[in-house]
Amino acid sequence: MAVKLKQGRALAALNMTPLIDVVFLLLIFFLVATRFEQEDRELDVVLPSASEAKPMTVAPEELFVNIAKDGKIFVGGKVLSEEELLRLLEQTAVNRVGQSVIIRADERVQFSYVAMVMNLCNRAGIFDYTVATKGDV
Repeated sequence: MAVKLKQGRALAALNMTPLIDVVFLLLIFFLVATRFEQEDRELDVVLPSASEAKPMTVAPEELFVNIAKDGKIFVGGKVLSEEELLRLLEQTAVNRVGQSVIIRADERVQFSYVAMVMNLCNRAGIFDYTVATKGDV
């Protein structure tokens, strides 16, 4: 028993021209809109060299500012005045971009001393500071 297959006219009449036009337009659009990395490499730029360069992934060290119960400020075991602390913070902000400060205040100290150290950090340009609690340090 032979099976007769009908040849459909629908496939023969399908016009592929609009589809090809759209594909070529998309191809041209993406070729024009794409930025090639080669352009960046062709620029005539002489990069600086450094003999003692450190990788940028290294996080800056934390600076610990201790406030005793009488309001005295200690950094690295030295007692500092408000002006000395401001100068130290300004120098640190310039030398170490992204410097973080940990403020360790005695629980019996007035909060005005902690607020003063926070204000000095802001004035020096250091905005990454934390007040340590018993669970932190």
